[in-house]
Amino acid sequence: MAFSWPSALRLAVGAALLTAAGVALFTLPVEKILKDFLVWIKENLGAWGPLVLALAYIPLTVLAVPASILTLGGGYLFGLPVGFVADSIGATIGATAAFLLGRTIGRPYVLSKCKDYPKFQAVAIAIQRSGFKIVLLLRLVPLLPFNMLNYLLSVTPVGIVEYMLASWLGMMPITLALVYVGTTLKDLSDVTHGWSEISTTRWVSN
Repeated sequence: MAFSWPSALRLAVGAALLTAAGVALFTLPVEKILKDFLVWIKENLGAWGPLVLALAYIPLTVLAVPASILTLGGGYLFGLPVGFVADSIGATIGATAAFLLGRTIGRPYVLSKCKDYPKFQAVAIAIQRSGFKIVLLLRLVPLLPFNMLNYLLSVTPVGIVEYMLASWLGMMPITLALVYVGTTLKDLSDVTHGWSEISTTRWVSN
């Protein structure tokens, strides 16, 4: 393949984002930062809290940092109805942001990673025939890591509207389950309990 500066730049951006995610997860106190963020929402934002919580999914999802703390926190802070709506919308816009990044400046890097996921080759072919159904099934039955799936789907022919709608519907069950668990917690410290080990393992598996 012939060298081109735009492709090289996009590849460099993708590598930089991956590096940033690794640095953030392994060196920064992500657990404490997210817990403090939830405390700040609780004590300062009032009715704006659900909106800010939803928007917080964007940087976490783009950087491939698991956002389960936010999902549990939504249930803890706002209860089932409001927490579920905020987390469901947040997860969808976060996944969409990663999708758009992968479809634009991050495309060369995503294509270079596709070879690491041989199962995805069959998925890409199936999406050409039934994009909405395949994306929905991939969200309901996570055969591939969630954060990487956002990027892998970006290099398929699936349309942005189909992707958003299928992702929103497909992520509802797990979002609802986590929000409900969040409503049963007694303290914000319970939201982050054991997150470090789980999130690190999930990121490495991506």
